[in-house]
Amino acid sequence: MAFFDELKDRAMDLGRAGVAKSKQLAEITKLSLNNAGEEDAIRKAYMEIGKLYYAERGMAAEPAYVALCERITAAKINIEENKNRIAAIKQEGNISDDEAASYVETNVPPEEPVAGGDAPAEGEDLPPQA
Repeated sequence: MAFFDELKDRAMDLGRAGVAKSKQLAEITKLSLNNAGEEDAIRKAYMEIGKLYYAERGMAAEPAYVALCERITAAKINIEENKNRIAAIKQEGNISDDEAASYVETNVPPEEPVAGGDAPAEGEDLPPQA
């Protein structure tokens, strides 16, 4: 009978250890998710800082920011040119906005980069990404 009592005690100890481990793992998961949320908040704040800087100083940027501001300006010009060309093509082909949107959604994979997009330059200081 002592054998069964000892076996029962070991099983209880293992059960308690498992519950404690589960609680620890749950807390680690909760804290990791919290960290991911905080890192997302940091990324959003970096983007807002960049947008604010460009809005206020983009045309007269400090030397360290000139290249980045020029890339933004060039990209905005490309976007406007593309929008104008899209409008012209739609008009020429009598294509509705719905037809164009439907075609783009089904035929252009979102993971493919758009022509004319600039990749960050090597060694460029950008906000850390998680």
